[in-house]
Amino acid sequence: MEREKFKSRLGFILISAGCAIGIGNVWRFPYVVGNNGGGCFVLFYVLFLVILGLPILTMEFSVGRASQQSIARAFTTLEKKGQFWHLHGYIGMAGNYILMMFYTTVAGWMLKYFFDTAKGDFIGATTSQVKDHFTDMNSVPSEMIFWTVVVIIIGFLVCSLGLQNGVEKISKGMMIALLVIMAVLAINSIFLKGASKGLYFYLVPDFQQIKNIGLINVLVAAMNQAFFTLSIGMGSMTIFGSYLSKDHSLLGESINIVALDTFVAIVSGLIIFPSCFAFGVNPDHGPSLIFVTLPNIFIKMPGGRIIGSCFFIFMAFAAFSTVIAVFENIMSSCMDLWGWGRKKTALINTILIIIGSIPCVLGFNILSGFHPLGKGTNVMDLEDFLVSNLILPIGSLIYTLFCTSKYGWGWDNYLKEVNTGNGLKVPGKIRFYCKWILPLVTLFIIVNGLISVFNK
Repeated sequence: MEREKFKSRLGFILISAGCAIGIGNVWRFPYVVGNNGGGCFVLFYVLFLVILGLPILTMEFSVGRASQQSIARAFTTLEKKGQFWHLHGYIGMAGNYILMMFYTTVAGWMLKYFFDTAKGDFIGATTSQVKDHFTDMNSVPSEMIFWTVVVIIIGFLVCSLGLQNGVEKISKGMMIALLVIMAVLAINSIFLKGASKGLYFYLVPDFQQIKNIGLINVLVAAMNQAFFTLSIGMGSMTIFGSYLSKDHSLLGESINIVALDTFVAIVSGLIIFPSCFAFGVNPDHGPSLIFVTLPNIFIKMPGGRIIGSCFFIFMAFAAFSTVIAVFENIMSSCMDLWGWGRKKTALINTILIIIGSIPCVLGFNILSGFHPLGKGTNVMDLEDFLVSNLILPIGSLIYTLFCTSKYGWGWDNYLKEVNTGNGLKVPGKIRFYCKWILPLVTLFIIVNGLISVFNK
């Protein structure tokens, strides 16, 4: 069967960027910035995104385009006889399933908060009532299972329609709407009275903040955020590389995706930080920033119900962009391995992901006494740890070694593939950096992530 292709280059860029963007940019990025001193963190983040994330992204795209396969068979196609690189294909597939077991729950939160805000549930609510709303929502298993199932069904329904008619068509429209809503929200925030302090905190590096937090802490946080924001390491980008023509070189395409990913992260900060400072709220409230702090701000804003609704539909679109992209990766892997059709693959995986997501939902209520990583942790924390601290960075290390080592696919093969087509070329002289520095930095991120979790 001939492999499906994207209908347009714009479709590839928007879908790939949508996979990278997700709620990691619009949920995690702002509170990590707030916790790490603002402007200085943003500066380091962009630097590490270019020197760490970009080269590994080109490698994952190269493996996908050269093999014309999903992660399930990409390494098998390119590796030499008797090698074992293909084992990462199964690890990558497992990572995609585990990611969706908790990511669909968070996407369900975004969808429910959009409906709750739109129907006026937060109007007149006190600060404690807003906080209780999030707790109460998660305390009812049937309600959260409902919203999670809605996300899963919509995601697989889109993927079942095909690459061009489903994934590409829907994702393009959703991503364009997301960017428009972001621009409107950012402009509204920037012109709030008192917003200038938030802009200063966010965009102007203050090295006194680094002194207070610690340079190493800020550098490590920026390195981690830059590394994980692109969703590299478990085949999420391999699949889109396999759908890509050889008309354009992969460095140029990767730069477009990194630029769009960075744009969304930066603009999400422009929405949140001016609003926080305008209403006298500290921007370092961690994960609760989105579900507790911001609804309290929207209550105080003129037209806050409309603005809040727009914000949470924007968050839902960001979540769905990743859900659809990862579902496509899962489906393509199943079709490559077992030759199933799209409809059959979508149906089987809808059932599997619904069943797999239930422990995460129950972790906030029935299974709340289960603390897999120590006091205060839950099932979602365990699943996030497996993906973020193990599968993504270890997978990125494997892609790097595979593309630079003579015992893998090799530097020459990578360089030929990544530079095929019109556009910017990867210079051969960076081989030392890619072969030695990148793996060492990636290994540092893995070790640091493990230490940070088990030292809690």
